Amino acid sequence: MQFTNNKDNSMAVSPVKSERPYRLGLALSGGGARGFAHAGAIMAIEEAGLKPDIIAGVSAGSVIAVLYAAGVTPLRMAELFARTSFLDFANVSFGEGGFFRIDKFSEFILRALGPYRRLEDLPIPTYLGATDLDNGKAVAFSEGEIGPRMMASCSIPIVFRPVEIDGVKYVDGGVLRNHPAWILRDKCDMLIGVNVSPLKKVPRYKSVFDVALRTYNLMAKANQVLDMSLCDISVQTPEITDVAVFDLKNIKKVFLSGYTQTRKALIEAGLWKKDSDSQTIKK
Repeated sequence: MQFTNNKDNSMAVSPVKSERPYRLGLALSGGGARGFAHAGAIMAIEEAGLKPDIIAGVSAGSVIAVLYAAGVTPLRMAELFARTSFLDFANVSFGEGGFFRIDKFSEFILRALGPYRRLEDLPIPTYLGATDLDNGKAVAFSEGEIGPRMMASCSIPIVFRPVEIDGVKYVDGGVLRNHPAWILRDKCDMLIGVNVSPLKKVPRYKSVFDVALRTYNLMAKANQVLDMSLCDISVQTPEITDVAVFDLKNIKKVFLSGYTQTRKALIEAGLWKKDSDSQTIKK
């Protein structure tokens, strides 16, 4: 089965057999707390009657990817973090290659995953993008323990210490490829990509921490353009530009942005079922 473009730019299903192993792929970018827009995006995708056959995530996108692959619903994802803050998950860690450790965050996510502890055991094939710090290259994990690989994907340089796996140190996937479309493009007929990393203007820098985050965001913005172009449907969330990377107080706003923009993109692509009953989300 294959997806093709109609003359009106809508997407239609063709009976032609594809050589790619999966029908629909979903690629989720990095973006810190703005990653909850991915949960909203997934809700819209489900309401359209679609179901990703394979999923990839980078940084915040890796968190949503493993949660969704494990069967956690989009609304449940938002509920999990509704009463949390950055300090609930981070411990100061000077002298270890970063300001903070995020072991508590990994433990929190693993509890939500239920019985799943390895990527290859998840019901939906899942890839997590990270950066091999030692060898300077982008990598994609599809096997192995979820905890360390997810943390590697999320470990913003300087802010968090690198994660060592099998003798190699890894940092946030956004350093080289903040959007994981490159991981899935040759594996699926149609690829939906969601980018939740709009770049905001920063009037001043109050600390080294601010400079580190700004540097990371600039790198992410520069390298995600190519991957966005690889997607058949590329969703962006400009409404959440002002949401800070570690701001967990605006989850509802972020979630709604992902839902609204993805719904709009799917309608424009001709993939929204007109007779489907949409769930009501109150602002």
